Amino acid sequence: MATCPGGAPGEAPTYIAMGHLYFDSVNDFEAAFGPHAKEILGDIPNFTNVQPTVQVSEVIE
Repeated sequence: MATCPGGAPGEAPTYIAMGHLYFDSVNDFEAAFGPHAKEILGDIPNFTNVQPTVQVSEVIE
């Protein structure tokens, strides 16, 4: 499988991993993530030293 880092040749890729979580609304995401944010964000350094990026998008069918 070919990779496409999205930057100039020799530059590190913009993303090294990606996860998709689907919620019916931003409020639903906040209700699920908010109470556990400290625990979730605190666990990230156990897996990577890369600063995470959160992107919220709307899925249109």
